[in-house]
Amino acid sequence: MSDIKFERRKARTRYALRQKASDRVRLSVYRSEKNIYAQIIDDKAGKTIVSASSKDAEMKEKGSTVAGAALVGKLIAERALKAGVTEVVFDRGGYIYHGRVKALADAARENGLKF
Repeated sequence: MSDIKFERRKARTRYALRQKASDRVRLSVYRSEKNIYAQIIDDKAGKTIVSASSKDAEMKEKGSTVAGAALVGKLIAERALKAGVTEVVFDRGGYIYHGRVKALADAARENGLKF
């Protein structure tokens, strides 16, 4: 039952993103039990511009914690600004905006990305 709800949330979120901001790139988040991943994707070109995860070599605190997610958010924002990306649309996928997902988004905002 929860897989069905997750897929519905994911589809609803992606549909809303396509309707609202088709000219901006998308900050997509994937959360597993052990790690968290973030990518900035240009949907028009079909390419990933930058990515960051809790498995990266620069990560001091690896793993599945709120602090680790905040570091990933900081890292993705720094890499995005280096690549010339300042405005993104936040794609939380089917994940509820809480905990690690929220920490990643807040850290990315604090480090210069505009949602």
